[in-house]
Amino acid sequence: MISSFSQIYDISMTIEPGMQVYKNKEEKKPELINMANFSNAKVHETRVAMDVHCGTHLDAALHMIEGGETIEAIPLEELIGIARVVDLTHVKEAIEREHLESLDLQKGEWVVFKTRNSLSEEFDFDFVYLADSGAQYCIERGVQGVGTDGLGIERAQPEYPTHRSLLRNRVHIVEGLRLKDVPAGTYTLVVAPLKLTGIDAAPARAFLMK
Repeated sequence: MISSFSQIYDISMTIEPGMQVYKNKEEKKPELINMANFSNAKVHETRVAMDVHCGTHLDAALHMIEGGETIEAIPLEELIGIARVVDLTHVKEAIEREHLESLDLQKGEWVVFKTRNSLSEEFDFDFVYLADSGAQYCIERGVQGVGTDGLGIERAQPEYPTHRSLLRNRVHIVEGLRLKDVPAGTYTLVVAPLKLTGIDAAPARAFLMK
């Protein structure tokens, strides 16, 4: 089946110590720790220590809602489907309802926001985010999930209305996508989170197939 796709775009961030992390916080940087190598053992082994919200990741409701569902409650079949990549590189601050109303978003599809966030590998404290009005519009249209090229889907919004509205309405959130080389259009999206349990998020490999 994979061979029937003419193009595959890996839209995940590479996990490495020097990668961009939220607000450039040192404690959020991943560590790759060599535990054994050929100078002291017969094998080479590495331990990874990282925040589950590092890089490309899938949020669970528990991240923002007390008593919310944990990451294993998200069915895999809801993480594979039709996705629309929309070019919003002209948006300077926040993605509002007015930026989305002309897109004719469809029930059950994913919408993936390509913004100026994808054009730099440095963390931007003024990254483009999804405003509450934009989130409400996505909910009204019945989308399955939203993907963003910011390390957060919102910023500077007291009480986190974007996260909480989407998660309460079972609209999935994937953050930290890399979309610089992806043209706007319709794709098949696959989001494959690590199989973790009982927690608020999971790092994920995400890709688009044309």
